[in-house]
Amino acid sequence: MSRAEHLYHRLVVWLLFLILFAPLAATLVYSLATQWSATLLPAGFTFKWYLQLWSDPRFLAAFGRSLAICFGALALSCVLILPAMFAIAYHFPRLDALMNVLILLPFAVPPVVSAVGLLQLYAGGPLPLTGTPWILVFCYFTIALPFMYRAISNNLQALNLRDLMDAAHLLGASSWRAALLVVLPNLRTGLMVALFLSFSFLIGEFVFANLLVGTRYETLQIYLYNLRNGSGHLTSALVISYFFAVLLMTWIANRLNRERT
Repeated sequence: MSRAEHLYHRLVVWLLFLILFAPLAATLVYSLATQWSATLLPAGFTFKWYLQLWSDPRFLAAFGRSLAICFGALALSCVLILPAMFAIAYHFPRLDALMNVLILLPFAVPPVVSAVGLLQLYAGGPLPLTGTPWILVFCYFTIALPFMYRAISNNLQALNLRDLMDAAHLLGASSWRAALLVVLPNLRTGLMVALFLSFSFLIGEFVFANLLVGTRYETLQIYLYNLRNGSGHLTSALVISYFFAVLLMTWIANRLNRERT
């Protein structure tokens, strides 16, 4: 590669990063501005909007609810998806083609249609879940399913699962013991990727949260929606706080993954 081609490739990459980073940088500056309306630069900078946001009990409660729902949905996903994927990969490999079709169903049905169906299904009867966080947990589980299945499936395909299990059986381990002590540690990277892809998507989900629970169980996105007529500086501070929360959790996961490697 010539020097000119090398510089061209670097220019394209940096231009792409600039395009992706510019909206976030503008939001960050606006969240720190005292006033920014008819001038090119803000009149001044302040942390007032962040202090106001993080001292608001309503925001803290909404943030905690969003984390609780996301963690609940991801925990349910791990408990149900991991054993099912192990059984499919080891005992029923022909079902993988069927699962690749089934996991696309949450994206094939529009969220509004799914939400209306869930409202009709759980509005009454022996299990009324409408307006409760439980309906969001079960709904978010179906949304996380494609991310979880695809990431873990790619990791499973990189393993020689049958040889690993046969070796564990020869050493006297049962199938469950081999799955927990041999296969599961080798799925750590794929599981981390699946969890944080799902988390970054679920914590920003709005349509299901608005239609299924609304203000009866106000999540972070519902709180952000209710601020639409308020201060734009406060809304920008919330968006930046949300971004840094996701960034922090991703950094912690990467550190834990490196320490265990």
